[in-house]
Amino acid sequence: MKKFVILFLVLATFGCATMKINYDYDRQSDFARYKTYQLSQESYNLPIQELNRNRVIKAVENEMAAKGFTKSDNADIIVDVNVAGKEIQTATATTSGGGYGRYGGYRGYRYGGGFATTQIDYDKYTEGTMVISFVDSSEKKIVWQGTGTKTLIENVKAEKREANINDAVQQILNNYPPKK
Repeated sequence: MKKFVILFLVLATFGCATMKINYDYDRQSDFARYKTYQLSQESYNLPIQELNRNRVIKAVENEMAAKGFTKSDNADIIVDVNVAGKEIQTATATTSGGGYGRYGGYRGYRYGGGFATTQIDYDKYTEGTMVISFVDSSEKKIVWQGTGTKTLIENVKAEKREANINDAVQQILNNYPPKK
C-alpha cells in the first residue's frame, strides 16, 4: 500500500519543485527515421491511481504529436513510461552554547564552564522519478531515455496535478531528439 501511495504522489505533484532532468541515447541511432510510436503495455498499467495514469498517457501522447510522431500499431518506436518514489530523511544538527572557555590574563587558557546543547532537526520528503524510454521496435533496444526527478509536495488540486504531469512530461521529452 505504501508503494501505491508514493507512486500516486509522484504523479500528483510532479510540478511543485525544480526538476532535475537527465537523458542518454544511442549515438549510432538515426533518430530522423522514427516517425511512428506506440505506448508499451506497461505504460497503460502504471501502478498509480487511474486518473493520474490517464493524465500521464495523455501528456505523453500530446508531446509525441507535438514532435511530429503518429500513433501506430506497427510503430517505429515503443514509448515506455515508468514512475517511482523514494522517501528521504535528512538530519541537521545545530550546536549552541559554550564548551571550552578562554580566561585571559597571565594564566593563559584553561577549560571554562558552560553548557552546549545540540538540536537535531529531521526532514522527511518524497523524491519522485519519471523515466520515459524509447525502444526501437525492430532492434528491441533502448535508443533514448529521459529521466526527471524532483521533490514532491502533497495535496494539490486536480487541475494543478494535470498541469504538473504535463510539465514533467514536456521537460523530460524536451531533450528529444538529441542534438548530436
